[in-house]
Amino acid sequence: MPEPMPPFDPYVAACPSRQALDRIGDRWTILVVGALAAGPRRFTELARRIEGVSQKMLTQTLRGLERDGLVTRTVHATVPPRVDYELTALGRTLRAPIAALEQWALDHMADVLAAREAYDARRAQPVA
Repeated sequence: MPEPMPPFDPYVAACPSRQALDRIGDRWTILVVGALAAGPRRFTELARRIEGVSQKMLTQTLRGLERDGLVTRTVHATVPPRVDYELTALGRTLRAPIAALEQWALDHMADVLAAREAYDARRAQPVA
């Protein structure tokens, strides 16, 4: 009989759940999952949708997501070859949490900008 899985605790340094949090907390992962939420996309579509991501970072992010079982990569036998990326069933479970984070950022960005401005103004004042 196989041993039961130990409980996962991301506050323990060696816990593999930390690696999962690193993956899903990465800015490019959040944007890729968000871009794939509506359905499959080609690499170039993802690159156009996610402004600022380099080809290297997009490739690394997609490979990591595929390795973790969150994205599938399908190569179509066409000339030139066509490659589609799509969220797996596991990857689709991230849609709601990531949508909530995106919405939070949209709803609270003005507050964050105001807090930054106030902080920077306090830091710029000379010490008496």
